[in-house]
Formats: sequence, structure tokens, C-alpha cells
Amino acid sequence: MYSFLLLFAGFISGIFAGMGMGGGTFLIPILTLFLSIPQKSAQLINLMVFIPLAIISIIIFGKKKLIKPQYLLTVSVPACIVAIFGVIFSIKLPEKYIKICFGVFLILIALIQIFIIVIKFFRTRKMQKNKN
Repeated sequence: MYSFLLLFAGFISGIFAGMGMGGGTFLIPILTLFLSIPQKSAQLINLMVFIPLAIISIIIFGKKKLIKPQYLLTVSVPACIVAIFGVIFSIKLPEKYIKICFGVFLILIALIQIFIIVIKFFRTRKMQKNKN
């Protein structure tokens, strides 16, 4: 069963990482909640899984001409710099607080997505009323 859950975690993570949505969003909860892997270990596993997934995704998206080089440095340089501080911070932070931070992050992302969907729904509805 344990091996099956690991394969399932990898499968789900790969699907979402390939879609550009961040496989770690699913991989970390699966590893911590269902497989009882410590949070810091789950994060490390996520980072190790991310590298080959990112390389494959970059190659495929690059061949399809979907990568916009003008945005690459603007996003990646600050992200790399802040990641260094994030790693240093997370090493010193107790696992309990990392779990809380990750949970709050997931909740915020979900709320933002719901908010965007609701706004789009009402805009579409308003535009349809204005046409009639």
C-alpha cells in the first residue's frame, strides 16, 4: 500500500507540474498526511522531484514556443534570491510552523482562485444582461 501511495503521489505531482500548477501543492500533503513523512523531508523530496519535472517541462514548452524569455529573468532572479532566504528560514523554523505556513498558503491560494472565479462569473453575467 505504501508503494502504491508513493506511485500515486508521483503520478499526481507529475500531472500538475506538467500543467504548470506546481506538483508540490499535491505532493507535500500526500507525503505528510497519508505517508507520515516529516514536513521538511517532504519539502526536500518535492524539490528533488521538481528538478527533472522542470527540465522536461521547459524542453516541451520551449519546443512549442510557449516560453517568453523577456519574463524569464524578471521572475527567476528574484525567486532564486528569495529562495535562499526561504531555505535558511525553513531550516531554523520548527516543523510545526512550516506545516501551518504551508496550510495557510494553500488556503489563501484556494480563496484567491474562488474570488477570481466569482468575479469572472458576475462580469460575464453583467455583460450578458447588457447585451439583452
